[in-house]
Amino acid sequence: MAPIPGSGLAKGLAVTLRTMTKKTVTEQYPNVQPDLPPRTRGVIGLFEENCTVCMLCARECPDWCIYIDSHKETVPPAAPGGRERSRNVLDRFAIDFSLCMYCGICIEVCPFDALFWSPEFEYAETDIRELTHERDKLREWMWTVPAPPALDPGAEEPKEIAAARKTAEKLAAEHAAAQAEHAAAQAERAAAQPAPTEQPGPTEQPRPTGRSESTGQPGPTEQPRPTAQPESTEPQEGES
Repeated sequence: MAPIPGSGLAKGLAVTLRTMTKKTVTEQYPNVQPDLPPRTRGVIGLFEENCTVCMLCARECPDWCIYIDSHKETVPPAAPGGRERSRNVLDRFAIDFSLCMYCGICIEVCPFDALFWSPEFEYAETDIRELTHERDKLREWMWTVPAPPALDPGAEEPKEIAAARKTAEKLAAEHAAAQAEHAAAQAERAAAQPAPTEQPGPTEQPRPTGRSESTGQPGPTEQPRPTAQPESTEPQEGES
């Protein structure tokens, strides 16, 4: 069905009439900070620990406003007899925001999630040279990056979280298996050892008692008590 001539103009005028009747709201900035969406493209933050100096962000930047310097460092082998490896160490990571067009390509192409959008936008400078933020300044912007929104209940688990969970479960299973093997080896060693023979201990000597229960005779440690002498009934000399 062909559109009615002038229908687009009528819809546009209807929108204009609706907005003309609404009250104008003025935000009192800078006294009142604006409530920005979490995905606002304000400034770029750098998470330095995730950067591998792959140079992908600098190569894909259409304005060539990212400057990266690095050097190679030899890493000793992880195990004896292994081979030494070399890795790139980041020396400089800077972004010139006077040239940046805020396209977000550097954040999208980073394979290790080292760059993030921050909603902060208050970083104007009087000197254009101050708009080149070095890695220390970019690291400070990381603390203003909002947390990612929660996933839908029926959404798939992110591949990064799934890979980390599988790795953690694998390590936990290996650790449990190693503990079980160690316990089994200890049980085998305990079973292989001969049982210790009991040595006869010294015979306990009977303790001497004060008096024998059967005969009533004094024991070896008890001295016989002196018996009282009976009083003599014979008259003594001088008595009549």
